[in-house]
Amino acid sequence: MGMHSPIEQFVVHDMTGPLFELAGHPITFSNFALGAVLMVVFGLAFLFLPFRSRSVIPGRWQVLAEKTVGLVEDTLVEAAGPDSRKFLPFIFSIFLFILLGNFLGLVPGIYTVTSQFVTNLLLALSVIFTVLFFGFKKFGFHFFHLFVPSGVPGFLVPIIFPIEVVSFFIRPFSLSLRLFANMLAGHILLKVFAGMTAAIATSGWIATVGILPLVLNIFIVGFEVFVALLQAYIFMILSSVYLRDSLEMH
Repeated sequence: MGMHSPIEQFVVHDMTGPLFELAGHPITFSNFALGAVLMVVFGLAFLFLPFRSRSVIPGRWQVLAEKTVGLVEDTLVEAAGPDSRKFLPFIFSIFLFILLGNFLGLVPGIYTVTSQFVTNLLLALSVIFTVLFFGFKKFGFHFFHLFVPSGVPGFLVPIIFPIEVVSFFIRPFSLSLRLFANMLAGHILLKVFAGMTAAIATSGWIATVGILPLVLNIFIVGFEVFVALLQAYIFMILSSVYLRDSLEMH
């Protein structure tokens, strides 16, 4: 039986019985876990398969992998400075995870892992905790100056400081919410128009105009592919900007 509600596609459900127990809770293999496993498999394949042959002339997949890494590196260096290259594996992993999650979610039957707010929040929190860890490691308690903009009069510090702290820790929520909302809205739109196309195709004489919603559906899918790439890029570039705080004090 097909899904009747556009929201049903975001429901996490078990695909197996309990595999084992953790702290008294049964652990099962869900549709979310399947999507995550596929992301890891495709991610590893994207990184390692193009380089399995040591040919002088790189193949198209190797060129694609190298260009993708180069794009992430250039964006990271431009946003956070040349010293940020040490974060390249971290930022590239986040970019590839989100990109594959967005793309695989467009395949019917595969759960969109990035449509879960908690998943996106964990990724965003990893960025913020990385900023804090390396910031305090490099600057010590001087890192607190990040929350006091230069030139602020002393009597305003007790007001500005908590505002800056709150704005800093809102970052992971804004990052997560942006990605979550775009994936949620896009997939609901796809589901609604797909259902409308199917309904028109089985509606007798009116099925003759069924090509119109079908064409619109194809356009929406193309737009969702663009959004999937754009959201991964936005998450990556904002993460790079935030990492600059752990390298430079303003």
